[in-house]
Amino acid sequence: MKVFVYHTPELTPIDHLPDCAVVIDVLRATTTIATALNAGADSVQAFSDLTTLMQVSETWPPEKRLRAGERGGAPVEGCDMGNSPLDCTPDIVGGKRLFITTTNGTRALQRVEQSPSVITGSLINRQAAVNYLLHKQPETVWLVGSGWEGGYSLEDTTCAGAIADSLKQHTDKIDIGNDEVIAALALYHHWQDNLLEMFNQSSHGKRLLRLNCHEDLKYCSQIDYLDILPIQKEPSILVKL
Repeated sequence: MKVFVYHTPELTPIDHLPDCAVVIDVLRATTTIATALNAGADSVQAFSDLTTLMQVSETWPPEKRLRAGERGGAPVEGCDMGNSPLDCTPDIVGGKRLFITTTNGTRALQRVEQSPSVITGSLINRQAAVNYLLHKQPETVWLVGSGWEGGYSLEDTTCAGAIADSLKQHTDKIDIGNDEVIAALALYHHWQDNLLEMFNQSSHGKRLLRLNCHEDLKYCSQIDYLDILPIQKEPSILVKL
């Protein structure tokens, strides 16, 4: 298994795709997706464009859909909810498809959606993602951070390091594909005992704190909290494995 880390979708190679892509947007898209599916959502469909989300979601019965929209960390007008995982309770999302668009995570999903296998990872379901990779043993793995509007994101690369660290602990059949893996491992080793403080220092963490999302940060900083793996069943549509 050859593992690569890419800080943003824009940094991934343009001429090929991996056997398995792990999309990471810790704050907050992939954390929210995992939480929604764990709470009983039927599926999650991701969109980079709000207009397209509105058009496609109109084809679903109102009682079977939820529109989740976020831009700049704040909820989007006209949607049922924003991008907070804390809103994904069974009574709200149970049995429904979540139509979601976010600033960064949904763009990363679109970049790799044609890969043979696409899963999403976050700190809360880190080990579930690792277990899938250990079971499937894909030849090449991309750990793709979503970043922030094309730029580097501390929390996504740290999460990539957390996944790589667990892989290394469970098997010696790991090849380091690029220097970014080594950097991600170093970041995780530095912050692993104080992930919430890492969020507090990161640019997007500070952005969310200004929006009074303190509880979101606490939730997102829990490692291996959920044993659930979102997996793409068709382009842009994720279900619980």
